[in-house]
Amino acid sequence: MAADGPAPLSDDDDDAGDWGPFGKPLFDDPSARALSRVGVVDVGSNSVRMVVFDGAARSPAYFYNEKIMCGLGKGLAQTGRLNPEGKARALSALKRFSLLAKGMNISPFTVVATAATREAEDGAEFQAQVLRETGLKLHVIDGPEEARLSAQGVLLGWPEAKGIVCDIGGNSMELARIGEGHVGKRVSTPLGPFRLQQVSSDPKKRKAHIAATLETAAKELRPDNDRIYLVGGSWRVIARLDMERRNYPLTVLHEYRMTPQGLLDTLDWLGTADLAALRGRTGTSAERMELVPLACEVLREIIRILKPSEIDVSAYGIREGLLYEQMPDRLRARDPLIEAARMTELTQARIPGFGKKLFTFLEPLFKGASPDRLRLIKAACLLHDTTWRAHPDYRAEACFDNATRANLGGLDHPGRVFLGLALLHRYKNSRAGSRMEPLFRLLSETDIQEAEALGKAMRFGAMFSIGDPSQAGTLRWNPKKRQLSLALTEEGLGLFGEVAQARFVALAQALKAQSNVVLTEPSA
Repeated sequence: MAADGPAPLSDDDDDAGDWGPFGKPLFDDPSARALSRVGVVDVGSNSVRMVVFDGAARSPAYFYNEKIMCGLGKGLAQTGRLNPEGKARALSALKRFSLLAKGMNISPFTVVATAATREAEDGAEFQAQVLRETGLKLHVIDGPEEARLSAQGVLLGWPEAKGIVCDIGGNSMELARIGEGHVGKRVSTPLGPFRLQQVSSDPKKRKAHIAATLETAAKELRPDNDRIYLVGGSWRVIARLDMERRNYPLTVLHEYRMTPQGLLDTLDWLGTADLAALRGRTGTSAERMELVPLACEVLREIIRILKPSEIDVSAYGIREGLLYEQMPDRLRARDPLIEAARMTELTQARIPGFGKKLFTFLEPLFKGASPDRLRLIKAACLLHDTTWRAHPDYRAEACFDNATRANLGGLDHPGRVFLGLALLHRYKNSRAGSRMEPLFRLLSETDIQEAEALGKAMRFGAMFSIGDPSQAGTLRWNPKKRQLSLALTEEGLGLFGEVAQARFVALAQALKAQSNVVLTEPSA
């Protein structure tokens, strides 16, 4: 911001249509406020997790998140009943979660149970016990409904997702086709690791069983080199191990992307690796790592039979699908990245609303930007001043960390690094010697240069933190002639001090441009 700090600003920037498809913020809309604090519990075959969503209505912010590895469905295929120890642990967890929900005044608070409870002969008995001892109504959903909710979770974070969602649990694996914001054909299969433990101890027989099951599912889903979206803890562990093998610099799992051959290389590597050592390096629980070899067998057949073009990891699943279920269509249509950035600006920036004005001021620099790049530029402008409370020596690093490691939907890994690098240059001219340098390899040299230019543009534009930067002047950019011009008003001339001048020169250098400054003739 300007050296003297921000000037007061009225929050009058919500005119409809100004942001095109991004529309007006929805924070004051009743349907958005109704979703400001939503609690869900997923009682799965392996884990029981409670999540409370809070904050940006379109992009899930995790107010509370707790998981217990109960193993409720362990041995179910053999005994037909829920695991006794798992039942006790799950019941204990649900008692705790019920009390937490009451203490947080959570409403609505939805509890769903999946494969283990619906398939066990004592599932109904467990439902009744949960209701009796915790007051929680356990909604047992069937396989197609589980597939639908998981797919909706993917759509929450990936509005444009198109392909096949593959959600693996302890006792089942659900598949669903998604595209154009809708969930299509759904199939539930008995391919969870707990179930496969009971199929056979012979790997060849298990492979034949997995292949036959997937072939049947493929006839329903009709795969066509689709993108596969992986949902579930076992898949996330394998993806994290893929990162370890590749020495990948960013360990955020959401929107981590793998090629089929690269993933097959990892599966081969895991077949001979020391899983105990890898568990220690990646912080994976023993209960989860125990299921990895069987999950690898399923994944190998998914690649062989479904022939995906790409395999992506979704950190969002059934719990986020339950949140999505409660959203009206007009809220579902919003961009999760922009909505999250808006909420961050609203709650953390010195001048909420200035980010939009900053974007408008800088827009002449980005006339040729693609829609994907433009949304990153908009998000950067919204976030440009949200780490001002950090120590000045660490603001650049704080910006970068927030962008690259925050739980943001609608943002792939190169997008995270681009956004982080732009925000780094918002506070710092040089990135030389940065501890974040390993992550820069996720970007092309052109992307790095464009991120630097955006950051230095925001660094300059923030010098005009008055009611509206357009009151200070107008930027003009001729990319063919590499000419950057600044037309200043009388007011802008007064604000164009030594620091602003230096930042304008730095922006021109980042654009590899000649610069000039002119005074706008006052209007008659």
